[in-house]
Formats: sequence, structure tokens, C-alpha cells
Amino acid sequence: MTFTVHGQAVSRGVAIGRAVLVASSRLDVAHYFIAPEQVGAEIARLRAARDAVADEIRRLQQGLAHDEMEAHAELAALLEVHLMLLQDEHLHEGVKHWVSERHYNAEWALTAQLELVAKQFDEMEDPYLRERKADLEQLVERMLRVMRGEASPITAAPAPGAEEHPLVLIAHDLAPADMLHFKQGIFAGFVTDVGGKTSHTAIVARSMDIPAVVGARHASQLVQQDDWVIVDGDAGVLIVDPTPMMLAEYGYKQRQGAIERERLARIKNTPAVTLDGERIELLANIEQPEDTLPALSVGAVGVGLFRTEFLFMGRGGKLPDEEEQFDAYRRAIEGMHGLPVTIRTVDVGADKPLDHHRRDEHLNPALGLRAIRWSLAEPAMFLTQLRAILRAAAHGKVNVLIPMLAHLSEVRQVHAMLAKAREQLDRRGVAYGPVRVGAMIEVPAAALAVRLFVRHFDFLSIGTNDLIQYALAIDRVDESVAHLYDPLHPAVLRLVADTIAVAREAGKPVSVCGEMAGDVTMTRLLLGLGLRSFSMHPTQILPVKQQILRSDTRKLRDWAQRVVASDEPALLLAD
Repeated sequence: MTFTVHGQAVSRGVAIGRAVLVASSRLDVAHYFIAPEQVGAEIARLRAARDAVADEIRRLQQGLAHDEMEAHAELAALLEVHLMLLQDEHLHEGVKHWVSERHYNAEWALTAQLELVAKQFDEMEDPYLRERKADLEQLVERMLRVMRGEASPITAAPAPGAEEHPLVLIAHDLAPADMLHFKQGIFAGFVTDVGGKTSHTAIVARSMDIPAVVGARHASQLVQQDDWVIVDGDAGVLIVDPTPMMLAEYGYKQRQGAIERERLARIKNTPAVTLDGERIELLANIEQPEDTLPALSVGAVGVGLFRTEFLFMGRGGKLPDEEEQFDAYRRAIEGMHGLPVTIRTVDVGADKPLDHHRRDEHLNPALGLRAIRWSLAEPAMFLTQLRAILRAAAHGKVNVLIPMLAHLSEVRQVHAMLAKAREQLDRRGVAYGPVRVGAMIEVPAAALAVRLFVRHFDFLSIGTNDLIQYALAIDRVDESVAHLYDPLHPAVLRLVADTIAVAREAGKPVSVCGEMAGDVTMTRLLLGLGLRSFSMHPTQILPVKQQILRSDTRKLRDWAQRVVASDEPALLLAD
């Protein structure tokens, strides 16, 4: 019987094939108490499992070093994060506690500590950092399999008939290491029960252009082994046991998708210029220095957002020093070969993402000590980062972007700290370069007071993800209110439109770096509102460029103003 399961669309395209189910091994972990004399042996089993998983990850890293696929950088960075999580002392000390003090068996101790740490991840405000819980779960899963003597389910030999029919993986979750097997063409797509748009599996899927749906609750329990399934990565839908008519329809869509991807690849080197001659800047959002490679591969003309918080996370509270940061920023700058790189200062919250040992004491971290507020509260850390960025600027074009500003006092403190960082470098006789300084407009107060910000900054960048969240008072990762998260709410559009208009009036560059920038359904509207700089995930650049090449900004201006003024903008967007 045909039925559908809905999840989140994270990677475009259509996959049709036979289902391969991967069950979670944690579902049937044995729980029993051990004798005191068995403590040493149980801890040794845990240590051996950890070392085996670490060795496996290192072997995969070595394999990637000789791999030229575009997803190389994404996968290498994700595997490095997994190694760091695997070596986290908080995890190991916690597990040893359960074994030594409570006399839990090794598997029980491991899952008990996982539950404890997972709760801390759940309380984090930042959605990307919160998604890291899934990475820890995947590592624990692999350790449990090692202790059982089981091979990775993804490395198992393909099912009979795989050479005739594509296979689609259905799992509770997938680790980045498992994703490596997609490059071998074994699986045509995948669906997971959990995960969000910023989960590692979603990021890798997008970078490898694999049709995928995540967050499809209970899919792994509803689908039967070897069922025929269709993964619609554009709509976020899994269709199980499709009718012949559905198979024909999606088969046609699949062929059209392949043709479309070939067509998009041809415009990689085409300048992003509208029909009326407006040149549009298409920039890339990156998380690691190595991400510059995929950015350049799709023709990005610079980095519009380098999220530096990834240098700070997963270190047990130890912050990266100036040299480490300088090296990372310099590598990103050199990786772009003279194109500009916009480095955002660290954007973390008071929800202890840098130190898992500390409990969150804040009632609402989203409104607490996060982003620039945290940086200004930790002046030594902030100065270290500013010095590293200034030094890296001696190696290429660099912009500094300050997140979550709202007050004039914060603006003044930022400029004072920049001046102090330069003074410190002068005293040390260390070379540094010029930087342009920009403000992120991502809280309604900043958007409403945008004239203040254009006076004090060289450029603006609109962070639509947080701006929508704060404007509508919606936690975008809270599934119970996710349906109210609306980029087309009239209030949101007004804030975006006014910010663009004021920046242009002042002659200051303005870009959009949130999800709205990479949404092709929003491209014409943003062009009509006067936006000329978009920053997005590299895989979104070519579809947006195609839309730009087909647009005439002169014909879009009045229409865009009507959309913004409408009570129901969504109804006009398709006009």
C-alpha cells in the first residue's frame, strides 16, 4: 500500500530504489551490573572500542587525502570533528564513573553518559551546535558496534540485485563516515528519522548533491526491507511502495533534474548579471578554511560569511589561541586566491557550547549572553580573535563582521576593541592589514535603528535566520511552533526591505547571508528590493545565479514593493 512520510528537504533531487534498512544498535543494549573485579576489564573494552573507531576515522581521512571529489573538504572537516568528540575527556571520565562507581557494564555506562551529555546539547541555543548531539550519538553507535564485533552496516556488501536497482538507505541517523560510501555509488539517496538542515549528514548530502530527507520521524520503523521507495529531496517527502504512475512521474522528474544540473554547471563561469545589466555579487558561507575549495568550484566571488565558532567548539572549554586562529583565517584567505573573505567574530551563546562541564544557568539562552555580548564580556578572548583577524588581513582582502549588535554602546566598544588590538600588534611589531568592519542586522532593534549602524560601519549583512526568529518570537528548531516560522511575514519583509533601502541610500554595501539568500523563490523579490549581494551555501549558488540571469531588476521594483506592502505576500510572490 502506498503511503508517504514527510521530513525536511535538505538536498535536492529524486532518488528511486529499493530500501535498505539500518537499525539502531542502541535499542537493545544490555543493562547489567558487574562485579568490582570486572571494572578494569570493562574500562579496557571501552578504551579498545574508542581506539578502534578512532583508527577507522583516521583511515577514512587518509583515504580522503587522495580523493579529488568536491565533498573532500566537507567530509574531512566532519571527520575531524568526530575525532575531537571521540577524544573528549568529559565523555570518557563520565563513562568511567558509571563503571567504577555504579558498576554498570560498559555498554550501559556508555549510553548512560550519552544521555547525560545529550541533554546538555539539547539546551544549546545555536541550532548547529545543538545538532552536534547527533554526531556524538553516531560515535557511541559505532563504539557499541565495535564492542559487539559488528561491522558498520553501511560497509556491508550490497544486497543481491543492487547492480540492477539503485538502493536507498533508510536509517535512524547516519554518520559522516558512512556517507563516504555514497561516493562509490552504492546508494542513490537516503532518509533518516532525525536531523535538521544543519546536521552533518544534511551538510554532506548537499555538498555531494545526493537526494536526501532528514527528520522523517519513524521512517525507519515504517519502511520494510526491500520496499520500493522514492526520495523527493525537493519536497522533503518519502514515498513508500509507489504506484506505477508515481514511478513514471518521478522517473521523468529525475531525468529532468539530471539535465538541469548539467545546465547549471555550464553557467559556473558566467558573470551574475541581470538582463538589465546589474552585476550581482554571489558569495559563499563557509565553516572551515577548506570550504573555500567547493566555494570556488561553483564560481563564488568571495566568502560572505566565515563562521568562526567552529574553531571554538568541541574543545572542552579550551579556546583557540591567536596563532591557531591566525593560521585558520590565513588559510581561508589564501584559499580564495585574492577574493574577499568576510570573517564573523565568534557567535556562541551562554549555553556552554565551549564547556560541557558547566551547566546552563540561563532561562533563555537565545536572549542571553551570546554572540557580541559574550565577546564583549570576555575581552581577552575577543582581543585575541581580533588580533588574529587583523594579522590574517595582511594576506588578502578581509572584512570583519560583528554578530547580534543592538546598542550604540556595543558599537562603540567594538571599535574601541579593534583600536586596542591594533595598538597591541603595533607594540609587538607584528604586521597586520586593513579591514572593513560590518554589522550583522539580525535582531529587530538593529533593523529598526539601521541608520545608526550605517553611520558606524562600512557594510551591513542581514542575518535572516535570526531576524525572522526574533521578529516572530519563534524558535525555528522547536517543532511545535516551526509552522509559524515565516520568511514572508509582512513584518519580516518590511525589516529586510528597510535595511536594504537605508544601506543603499547611505551608499553602504548590504548583503543577505541567511537562508533567504539561497532560496531561489526569494531571489526576484530580493533583487526587486535592491539587494545586489547574496551569500549562501556553495551548492545554492548556481540555482540562484540562474534566476538572476533571467531577471530584470527594473521590472521587479514596483512588484517587490507591492509584495512588501501586501497583507499576504506569499500570494503575490508567484506573480
